[in-house]
Amino acid sequence: MKVTLRTIFLLAGCTLTSVAWAAEPGNHEAATKDDVAHISKPQFSPYAGRNYPARVLFGDTHLHTSISVDAGTMNRVGQEDAFRFARGEEISTTYGLRAKLSRPLDFLVISDHAEMYGLMPQLLSGDPEILSTEIGRKWYDSLKSGNQDKVFATAMEIVASLSTKEAPIKSDKAVRNAWQAYTALADKYNDPGRFSAIIGFEYTTMGGNNLHRNVLFRGDASVANRTVPYSQFDSQNPEDLWAFLADFEKRTGGEVLAIPHNGNLSNGRMFSVETFDGKPYTKELAALRARFEPIIEATQIKGDSEAHPALSPNDEFADYEKWDKANLNGTEVKKPEMYQYEYSREALKTGLLLERKLGVNPFKFGMIGSTDAHTSLAAVEEENFFGKHSGVEPGPHRWEHVVIEAPDPKYTVKGWQQAAAGYAGVWATENTREAIFDAMKRKETYATTGPRMVVRFFGGWDFTADDALSRLPAGVGYAKGVPMGGDLRKSPGAKSPSFLVAAMKDPYSGNLDRIQIVKGWLDKDGNAQEKVYDAVWSGDRKPDTSGKIPPVGNTVDITNATWKNTIGAPELSATWTDPDFNAAQSAFYYARVIEIPTPRWTAYEAKRFAVTMSPGVPMITQERAYTSPIWYTP
Repeated sequence: MKVTLRTIFLLAGCTLTSVAWAAEPGNHEAATKDDVAHISKPQFSPYAGRNYPARVLFGDTHLHTSISVDAGTMNRVGQEDAFRFARGEEISTTYGLRAKLSRPLDFLVISDHAEMYGLMPQLLSGDPEILSTEIGRKWYDSLKSGNQDKVFATAMEIVASLSTKEAPIKSDKAVRNAWQAYTALADKYNDPGRFSAIIGFEYTTMGGNNLHRNVLFRGDASVANRTVPYSQFDSQNPEDLWAFLADFEKRTGGEVLAIPHNGNLSNGRMFSVETFDGKPYTKELAALRARFEPIIEATQIKGDSEAHPALSPNDEFADYEKWDKANLNGTEVKKPEMYQYEYSREALKTGLLLERKLGVNPFKFGMIGSTDAHTSLAAVEEENFFGKHSGVEPGPHRWEHVVIEAPDPKYTVKGWQQAAAGYAGVWATENTREAIFDAMKRKETYATTGPRMVVRFFGGWDFTADDALSRLPAGVGYAKGVPMGGDLRKSPGAKSPSFLVAAMKDPYSGNLDRIQIVKGWLDKDGNAQEKVYDAVWSGDRKPDTSGKIPPVGNTVDITNATWKNTIGAPELSATWTDPDFNAAQSAFYYARVIEIPTPRWTAYEAKRFAVTMSPGVPMITQERAYTSPIWYTP
């Protein structure tokens, strides 16, 4: 295997904006081949004529506020404060803690649940229409009782109502009013060039089996207001959601997409090879899914969904922040055969199989991360983590608090099991709703578990070792290949594809351990295979006899919740050529960037509140990023 290793230590103290390829302003659409030919000509200014995405934007596509019927049982922070917080302002939490991000986000989607949209503020204010219903009066009295046990029981009852076929309380007028108030607020906080307030909602079907999607609009309130959020009370079948989205686009001229999230809790349903009704996929349905679901949420607070050790036993990094014992509400125990239809890597492999059968790949998706926080706070920094919901805020006992109470205590989820993840990295041409949406459509995105590391990934046929030396990897990347989310067509001659990959650390987080290339392909017998390759790594480590790179080491001081960046590298770049390529076999490739060990949020919590947690509680994490794949099709 030919690997070029280049580790640069000189920039250890620099910010991201100090390096050309890290965070440059872009102002054009994605480059065409003619454009690339033009901009790649030698010029005095290497930036002149550049028209490719040159700045990565970080944001959250999955945040709930007091408007969501489940969050609103405990959360008193509204949509406006959620926007303010994401923009970098300081706000107060439900219980009065001061909260602020280390750095503003570039964009936010407030994706409150479509089901009974806007009900909770009405209920808690004592709206006469709501209190005129038997269930409305019951919920109101319980939530206002001051009895915490009664409040929690009612909250769980309200959450369970999201899985019923009929809305317990139905008010079309209330939904429309709440929706239009939100879209107006999003337009108010949308600031092109500085912050994008993208309009969206969550479609929350199948409750415990978690076939949820976040729906995003490309346009403003004038477009989004031509509908109301589509809910599982309209249909529990996601295929009907896709039809609804298609009709919306045809009727309005607007554009929408849907983002499936945390398949790890779907109990084998999120990436099934069958339709909702248990029938085989058709070519038409596969095409509809591929059209409206170009990206998926691979990591969030409720666990990581990139890979699973049962599916990838040779991958030493596959066992990361796993929620893999039951479905979302702990009512159905997970069976091992369900895993293959829940995790992103396996779904990408399944997509190759379906493409061979149908001619269309329904799982040809890119990857992002987001929070799914129900606190109104898009906060997943390990030292600044406010958790999943507002029922319990940072304090001495948060780690042992029940987050999800299952009928069988073995499957109850405790606070310490929450993952402080994740964010979406988007290579957009500018910070606007339209440019971010377009980048998601073309899958030029990556998932991060929280750190804002900068990652580039290109595939082509002509990358050389010298290309990894460039301070502008995007320039050579777009000129000679395709970016993450792209397609490589038939191999020219006997060439193997080569990949240019580069990553720079988040200056607030740990150094980089390594960059890996994850490959999935169909072998000569039509079976899906996978392999993880170490493309570039820090230090002078050598592969062992099995070809594995030794661990990078560990500098974490758990007691003090600190670490030293004396191991790892501030940046890594390499060209990597597939040593096992077969031009007749369909394949995909994506990059995985691994940080050195750093303190997990539980270590910070133990230090701050002087508590001793149970021995099984993890105190160390290795944060990471996953790029969208690049596909090869013969």
